[in-house]
Amino acid sequence: MTDAIHLSSAAFSHYASRALASRPELAARVAALAAGPVTRERIEARFDALSSEVRGAAAAALTDDQLKKVLRQLRTEVFCAVMERDLAFNADVAEVTGTMTDLAEVAIQRALAVVTADLEALYGEPRGSEGERLALGVVGMGKLGGRELNVSSDIDLIFVYEDDGETAGGERAPIATQEFFTRAGKRLIAALNDVTADGYVFRVDMRLRPNGDAGPLACSLGMLEEYFYVQGREWERYAWIKGRLVSEGQSASARRLAQQLDAIVKPFVYRRYLDFGVISAIRALHLQIRQEAQRRASMRPEKADDIKLGRGGIREIEFSAQVFQLIRGGQDADFRVRPTLAVLRHATARGLIAPSVCAELTEAYRFLRRLEHRLQYRNDAQTHAMPVDPDERAALAKTMGFVDYAALMTMLDGHREKVERQFDQIFADKVNGHGGCAAPDDGAAAWVWSSALADDSAGEALEARLADLGLAEPAELLARLRAIWQSPRYQGLPEHSRQRFDSVAKRALDAARTIDPPERRTATLARFFDLLETVGRRGAYLALLCEYPHALDRVLSVLGASRWAAGYLIRHPQLLDELLDDEVIASPFDWPEFKRTLRTRLVAADGAEHQMDLLRHAHQAEVFRILLIDLAGKLSVEHVSDRLSELADAVLDVTMETVWAQFARRHREVPRFAVIAYGKLGGKELGYASDLDLIFLYDDPDEAAPDIYATFTRRLITWLTMATGAGTLFDVDLRLRPNGESGLLVTDLDAFRRYQLREGDAANTAWVWEHQALTRARFCAGDEEIGKAFDAIRQQVLTMPREAALLAKDIVEMRQRVEDGHPNRSELFDLKHDRGGMVDIEFLVQYWVLLHAARDPELVRNTGNIALLREVSRLGIMSAEEADTVGAAYRTYRKLQHRLRLDGMEKARVEPQRVEAERAAVLALWKRVFG
Repeated sequence: MTDAIHLSSAAFSHYASRALASRPELAARVAALAAGPVTRERIEARFDALSSEVRGAAAAALTDDQLKKVLRQLRTEVFCAVMERDLAFNADVAEVTGTMTDLAEVAIQRALAVVTADLEALYGEPRGSEGERLALGVVGMGKLGGRELNVSSDIDLIFVYEDDGETAGGERAPIATQEFFTRAGKRLIAALNDVTADGYVFRVDMRLRPNGDAGPLACSLGMLEEYFYVQGREWERYAWIKGRLVSEGQSASARRLAQQLDAIVKPFVYRRYLDFGVISAIRALHLQIRQEAQRRASMRPEKADDIKLGRGGIREIEFSAQVFQLIRGGQDADFRVRPTLAVLRHATARGLIAPSVCAELTEAYRFLRRLEHRLQYRNDAQTHAMPVDPDERAALAKTMGFVDYAALMTMLDGHREKVERQFDQIFADKVNGHGGCAAPDDGAAAWVWSSALADDSAGEALEARLADLGLAEPAELLARLRAIWQSPRYQGLPEHSRQRFDSVAKRALDAARTIDPPERRTATLARFFDLLETVGRRGAYLALLCEYPHALDRVLSVLGASRWAAGYLIRHPQLLDELLDDEVIASPFDWPEFKRTLRTRLVAADGAEHQMDLLRHAHQAEVFRILLIDLAGKLSVEHVSDRLSELADAVLDVTMETVWAQFARRHREVPRFAVIAYGKLGGKELGYASDLDLIFLYDDPDEAAPDIYATFTRRLITWLTMATGAGTLFDVDLRLRPNGESGLLVTDLDAFRRYQLREGDAANTAWVWEHQALTRARFCAGDEEIGKAFDAIRQQVLTMPREAALLAKDIVEMRQRVEDGHPNRSELFDLKHDRGGMVDIEFLVQYWVLLHAARDPELVRNTGNIALLREVSRLGIMSAEEADTVGAAYRTYRKLQHRLRLDGMEKARVEPQRVEAERAAVLALWKRVFG
């Protein structure tokens, strides 16, 4: 095995050759380590063995010099063993970087334990204000934090501690905790960084700490939090993505420190909203890094071909992954992972990058990291520059498995080209090469959105320019533009935000000619400026519209197609992100996966308020997705209602689980509780703005169950209806519960059964109304056994024997009550409530269900009015032609109602002649059935 080592590691690495020559026993030790993966346990065992060797028979703690010797010998052994396995292709990139990370963590933790014990013997334990023991936290940044450390890497560290206080005192007088931890930090750095006869362990870089070299070496969490709040910059958010406590132990102080640090860092790094403003910040950081790399290359041409900082290099893959984390990590906790490839996999799972792109970036990343390690093995140098010397090139190509350097470069250039292309898709300037925010500086749009809006004498000229943009009757829009231009909100925008606002405004005006049909142009732009004014103080949304011009095009398309959609987007501007997803229309609806993902995000959320916001954002995103597919003409009205109803079921189910999980009075892990849907949700005819008619049932023998479920139901209703910063989830109508508004919020299953089956009440008109409502009811969330029991009760009620004449009389009377409650004093026809409209059809169907369900079980099924009409025709009660005609009328009414609601009409009314034939058919059927 020793010979093998010399043939691979020592033959290629000058560093390994020198190390093996200076320590005769090293070859055997490296051979033993390289026989298998160099795990953390094996590293710790070697540290202990080396410590014993250095101390000899003495049992005393390691001195600083002894600690340095042990760590450096350990580092040499691990470095050479990893190199041996890597060059023999026995270790992949994950093993190599994982082993180097484990080495760094073991070195930090063991060294910290030694220096802390020594300092505590002098000054006593560091204590907080309440007398609690404090510990120094070492935060690993960059590749150490991400467990991606390369073989000859610097380690970026930050030292933190919980609170200011004082040590307990020992051989010497007490000192301040900051002084104690500063001394510990300095000795830790020396233990790792100092170059001795045995070399070094890791070069330590502390410049990422608050205020850099000018800041204190160790800072309290309070100072760190204040720094983030007052001075934290975008590049520091990027840096802290990978920040991780690498000193963390199992002590109470270590656990406290980890929890408190996480609570401070998470809101700094991850915004709760979608944060597209980071794109320009990371682009600027990348440009700065590239310029620095080019400056170095100009001074040292042999370093010009840099596989880390150059185009298509490692840094571009890292940036491509981490931009998703900064943009979306606040809303999607699954993005809060540190390894680069894990981020790419999650971005692919979310549909943000194509699987093929993920595969290309992953392959390129692994190739570049293997190449990086071989560059560094040669002389144990922190280098990323491809060699210039022919012999160096030949040796490098051989270790990578290529016949020559040209073949290696062909593969390298292919990978870099793919990385560069993907990076440019995310970061490259989107418009005219100016950070995605440039707009025309001449032409009518630029002339309109200018200081001319503040000039009262420019009215005619501005209207003429708006007409040039294809806008008819522009006076009203001009008034709106002037109001925005002169508003305190716009005038008070920060300069950067105002530049983005101006650019987006000009580009929207310039796009006016592309809006079809032309008669919608003015209204579309008016809606757009309403939206723009709403998001004007939310820099992330302005950044999105700047960075992604096709998102602006889609916004205009949606705003032009539907007034309701415009209002929905203005109320929930975070949905702008949905307009970036080219796959949104093509992706199938997968409600189990939707629920699984939502549950995961809720578990990771920071408290109930954040959970409520996540529920609302998830629901809004799916409603908007359905809307986009609907506006694209890819869903029928029935399918829109089906998808909205399925979404409501899923959200109700997850909300119920979430509320129960944090319900203090829960007496079982899973509640014996169910949600029953009536009305539009019950009939799966939900619209975009429909409220939910719900009742709640429980079946639990616990003696405290009535009180427990009543409290739980109130909490659940609050979660469903309360307005948060993210809006509301649902409007809930509870009037259909047993005994109406005077009844209990939640009903015992047996009590519900007795209520529905009360003898002697079937002749009561109010009772018939309850049974009519039951024809459109169904179990939608919660305990499935209760759902089955409800279905059995429903079937029993609907199949009760009824007298036709008495039932017809009750139905007619109830229809009159509905008409009286919805007077129509206009000349238009109310599609829902006027005679010959939707309610007539629904009452006819309900009459037949209640009268004939006992002899035709198919009528019990909640299949929708059109399907039930066809079933009635099969019984011979009406002809097939009649069923088709009335069913077609109902479908026409629903389509018209749907379109009018999308156009923002609260009442669905049309010119009577538009539905004259449909109305006549329905009235004829009503007259034939009820006289």
